[in-house]
Amino acid sequence: MKFLSILFLSLFIVSCGVTVAVDYDSQINFSKYNSYNYYPTIESGLNELDNNRIVKITDSLLQQRGFVKSETPQLYVNFFARESVSKSRNTIGIGIGGGGGNVGVGVSGGIPIGGRVINQQFTLDLIDVEKDDLVWQAVVDDEIKERATPHQKESYYYSIIKKILSNFPPKTK
Repeated sequence: MKFLSILFLSLFIVSCGVTVAVDYDSQINFSKYNSYNYYPTIESGLNELDNNRIVKITDSLLQQRGFVKSETPQLYVNFFARESVSKSRNTIGIGIGGGGGNVGVGVSGGIPIGGRVINQQFTLDLIDVEKDDLVWQAVVDDEIKERATPHQKESYYYSIIKKILSNFPPKTK
């Protein structure tokens, strides 16, 4: 019984994480890349404050991995987001019920809490500058509160970009 509860808890924790879909050109030797800069015309679909947060976070994480920001880069970084707003899926459940003598009746309902959320599909592309070809791409689907504070937005972008870049460069087989 204890084993089943541990297994259930582990599966629940793993299923709650953000998933990152990664695609890349398997013919590319990613170890040859060591410099980057941003695509000259990024049209992210986000506001300038969010763009600046993303650039700052991406710079920090790429430089931790040994990449150098350069005026003559080997890779261009491009990013964009698609957003939609929906009601929070968090609810408080209430219900009444009764039964006896093999007869049962129940009524339940949910009261939404937490306000609206922004569903965001965030995409980060890496483009080979010399060939002008997309060589690596990651896509994350996640959500953030519609009225998130600047600190919450920074934490949100840090967590998804860190998760994205944990898959770069791809492991060679």
